[in-house]
Amino acid sequence: MKSSGAPGANPAWDPAQYLRFGEERLRPALDLIARIPHPGPRRVVDLGCGAGTALPVLAARFPGAEVTGVDGSAAMLARAAETGFRVVRADIAAWAPEAPADVIFSNAALHWLSGHETLFPRLLGQLAPGGVLAVQMPAMDAAPFRRLQYEVAARGPWAERLRGVRSAPPILAPEAYYDLLAGRAAALDLWLTEYIHVLRGGDAPSPAPHPVVQWAMGSSLRPFLDALDERSRPAFLAAYTEAVRPHYPPRADGAVLLPFRRLFLVARV
Repeated sequence: MKSSGAPGANPAWDPAQYLRFGEERLRPALDLIARIPHPGPRRVVDLGCGAGTALPVLAARFPGAEVTGVDGSAAMLARAAETGFRVVRADIAAWAPEAPADVIFSNAALHWLSGHETLFPRLLGQLAPGGVLAVQMPAMDAAPFRRLQYEVAARGPWAERLRGVRSAPPILAPEAYYDLLAGRAAALDLWLTEYIHVLRGGDAPSPAPHPVVQWAMGSSLRPFLDALDERSRPAFLAAYTEAVRPHYPPRADGAVLLPFRRLFLVARV
């Protein structure tokens, strides 16, 4: 995973925290993999593979293919390497395959990068004939738990320390990706899905017990946490938790629902 280059935008990824909701984070990857239309790729790349949870799924979907995970986080790649697949450490914003890939797959990674106007056509150009670019990205910038990260960061004793810190930048509108790729692809499929993630675990010992805060601590909240020292983090997390809580109340059985909107893109050359 790689971010946009703004202050605080190279998160210190924590595989254990990210995988706290591993099944929920993997579900969109499963849905995307099922929609990849390649009949028999030889080279499959998981770009921004993170902890590598999609690598065995890609291998099962495409038996006989060489499946490689690429990521910029050493901690995430160490976990991904445990799957037994080849992994490569690289800045995914600048990565290029050694030979044209048959499938470039990316699940919840490319939204950390800016410059999609050039990034996506460049990735399409790195495919072999008949190759497929398959991408899933969160479309959550207006969601309360994302918006409140900036609001809480801007107030309180940590405001100066967090000035200029940014999480993943907004992605483009679906029609913008269509305009970028339709003329370059033989086939292009775009769709939006909103998942309702049922989160539990709010009673686990933690400085931020609310499940939605735990979710954010594994991804979009990381740049803010990385910019704070150990003494400031608990107070920041407490303030963020109180801001988030009214927007994601527990249900009668204790579960918390997190509506999560994602953009999917499958382009074949």
